Amino acid sequence: MKQINVFMVDDHELILEGIRKTLSLVQEMSIVGEARSAEQLLGGSVAKNADIILLDIDLPGRSGLEALVEVKAVFPQARILFLSMFPEDQFAVRALKAGAHGYVTKKAVAQELVDAIRTIAAGGKYVSPGVEQQLLREIGYNEGRGPLETLSDRELSVLRLIARGKSAGAIAAQLSLSVSTVTTYRSRLLKKLDMKTNAELVRFALENRIIM
Repeated sequence: MKQINVFMVDDHELILEGIRKTLSLVQEMSIVGEARSAEQLLGGSVAKNADIILLDIDLPGRSGLEALVEVKAVFPQARILFLSMFPEDQFAVRALKAGAHGYVTKKAVAQELVDAIRTIAAGGKYVSPGVEQQLLREIGYNEGRGPLETLSDRELSVLRLIARGKSAGAIAAQLSLSVSTVTTYRSRLLKKLDMKTNAELVRFALENRIIM
């Protein structure tokens, strides 16, 4: 039985502890390292031994989605499984279209995580049946994209931070941007979503479950 080396990227210790416990019960799976942010992952070398990188979306600094392209470039041998608190219907299709190999919510049962890792390690992709149908619809009917799908990953990150009540200065610091750039992203969001105030952005984020 081939060993599957797993590297975890998440800043929530309770989540990491749960994954450790789950994978410790699976004979062919081994955790080879952990990181608390995308920068920590990309700055290390332990993940070079990983077959699977479990990547959270909601990370300090760059989100998992924003870092995905670079993660794949730095660790071309690894396959990427997003493990996120956000609902599949909001982020799974975006993650898969960006090049991830699977998406599992943190509310999923332990067996689903194990099944996803096995499927991806064997060369497949893992999605729930509902997400599979949603992905097929998006491929066939791109003209019917909703407002959320028109946002870039960086715009989505800025939106989530605005919705959490962060100031332009705080957002700039967290995302390593200038305040003027954050202001530009806010203007783009308002224009794309046909809104005028931060309150409307917050309501949109809550209604679309992109903040928890």
